[in-house]
Amino acid sequence: MQNASEPSDPQGTDPQRARAQTAEQTAEQTAHQASEQTAEKAAGRVGRGGRLRALAIDTRPLAHAAYRRLWLGQAVSFVGFQVTAVAVPVQVYDVTKSSFWVGVLGIVNLVPLIVFGLWGGAVADHVDRRRLLFGSSCVMWVATLLLFAQALLGWDELWLIMVVVAVQATGFAVSSPTRNAIIPRLLDRSLVPAANTLNFTASQVGTLAGPLVAGVILARWNYAAAYAVDAALFTAGLYAALRLPPIPPLGEVTGAPGLRSVFEGLRYLSTQPVLLMSFVVDIIAMGVAMPRALFPELAETRFGGESAVGWLYASIAIGAVVGGLMSGWIGRVHRQGAALVGAIVVWGLAVAAAGLAHQLWLAVALLAVGGAADLVSAVFRQTMLQTYAPDEMRGRLQGVFTVVVAGGPRLGDLRAGATAAVAGATVSWVGGGLACAVLVVVAGLCVPALLRYDTRTAVPVRADGASEPKEPAADRES
Repeated sequence: MQNASEPSDPQGTDPQRARAQTAEQTAEQTAHQASEQTAEKAAGRVGRGGRLRALAIDTRPLAHAAYRRLWLGQAVSFVGFQVTAVAVPVQVYDVTKSSFWVGVLGIVNLVPLIVFGLWGGAVADHVDRRRLLFGSSCVMWVATLLLFAQALLGWDELWLIMVVVAVQATGFAVSSPTRNAIIPRLLDRSLVPAANTLNFTASQVGTLAGPLVAGVILARWNYAAAYAVDAALFTAGLYAALRLPPIPPLGEVTGAPGLRSVFEGLRYLSTQPVLLMSFVVDIIAMGVAMPRALFPELAETRFGGESAVGWLYASIAIGAVVGGLMSGWIGRVHRQGAALVGAIVVWGLAVAAAGLAHQLWLAVALLAVGGAADLVSAVFRQTMLQTYAPDEMRGRLQGVFTVVVAGGPRLGDLRAGATAAVAGATVSWVGGGLACAVLVVVAGLCVPALLRYDTRTAVPVRADGASEPKEPAADRES
């Protein structure tokens, strides 16, 4: 599809047509400059109100119909996804009366995410991403319907629940990198940061709302009702995927989406220090500083018992939602590498400070600050990956992103628990936050390319070493 910014002249070199186009472009530039000056004057007049609007979340990507449907579908379906994420472990414990099997659910989810996240990203670089997203979403939907059927019919078999959860995780592992790789094809590059902010904010809202909805459903009804709600809400995501425009690969596709294709993506990643370090700093942030595994112990020993644990678990998401609603400035940041490192430093220091707090409200407030910083770092990492990586590698790198995002917090849980067993919960919590802040600064200094990364000068490099040409967008108003 021809790029709208590159008009063609089917009649060749027509002097009158060329003069008319030049005059039209000059008029457009003059009008644009005048509108900018008018906007600046208006901003000066509104004063404080204008500054507040500048801080508010940037909703410009929602003006594009295809992205708007995708965002709404993801936001609605993610609430249902979180309902199931609560209902499944509760049902497993109800069936087995064993926390061990609830813990096994984490492995059942993680293994498909690692394996099929990498493979699904490779497939996304070889096929129409719209079809792949719809197909993988259908797998998740069918898995949810199977959970509903087993609960409705009373088939409380542990092996069946585990198998269905693995199938659902497989669908998610393929759909997640595919959906993320689609966004740069729907929007102009300048709108990608705002789109990612909208996506992460919606997911955090779902993280808060889903468990609350699940609690009400399980208290008043049963597991079948919880899975039915998820299946109903997920139809919004299916509709959004179905209505996307075709998004085939750009250029000629070579090879097959197998293991070799996955290794090609990893080999390309190893040659791009900026992209590689965006994954490294995320592992540092989550694997070193995440204090989640310590919440039950500190809630009981420091903050007064079970009533505090819910606030601790919700605090990071609360901060992320508030940070997302006040994220209008993110799209105006060009030095995204330095901003990424700075956001993770804030995350680490906020976590460390929260570990020293002895009042619940203060710990929650500090963790909320960390959650806001974590959202900012997530937006910059995702944006750098989507705009710097060439389209031919974008799906595979999004697969790596999915694996890192899924695995990092679980590594953090392991690190926090093991350190607490040896040195105590406070040392584990505070030490992890401080170590994160120090390590991410050291990592940035060791790889100056990350700190120098600037969206105004960065040019994507293809796997063959050539600069990535300006890619045509999909039908953005479809």
